[in-house]
Amino acid sequence: MAVVVRAGAAPMWWLGVVAAGIGAVPEGVTGRRIGVLAGAALFLVGAAVVALVRRGRYTALSREAVRAGKYDVLQDRAVTVRAWRRGHRWWLLLGWAVALGSAFAVPAAGGMLLAGLGTGLRLKAAWLGRLERARETLLWVRVDWLDRRGGRPAGKAVKGLRGTGVAAGDAAPGGARRRTAALV
Repeated sequence: MAVVVRAGAAPMWWLGVVAAGIGAVPEGVTGRRIGVLAGAALFLVGAAVVALVRRGRYTALSREAVRAGKYDVLQDRAVTVRAWRRGHRWWLLLGWAVALGSAFAVPAAGGMLLAGLGTGLRLKAAWLGRLERARETLLWVRVDWLDRRGGRPAGKAVKGLRGTGVAAGDAAPGGARRRTAALV
């Protein structure tokens, strides 16, 4: 589940940083100083809202997680990330264009908001990772319960979560790539 949450964090953050950097060039209607200060506030608010929203639903789903069965379809981390990014590429591009376009009114603010949303997703994935470590189980969403774009890990279609041991699959708790030990 944390893999789906974390899949959008990096592209949103990087697109936000690029949009904020480019967006700091024009003077804008409000001026650079006010734009950057507004952007910093939007970054913090966006990160906090994304990190905290729907925590109750995630907690309830994790409490009711059952052991993954033989016929549950669970997919690798790389496949999940690729599916999410392909399914949301136009939304990411639109968000980047809006963030860049808003720089002519409030310089850098839109890009900083987009980066804040990406940071919030990363914080939520880290929180889910701590939840998985505490329960000593990786939480999975069945692939057929995700929406057609590979998202909504806590949406209406998700009836429950599946759990496996923390060594299963190629994802570590929190959705990060599992680090393999070097063989000597």
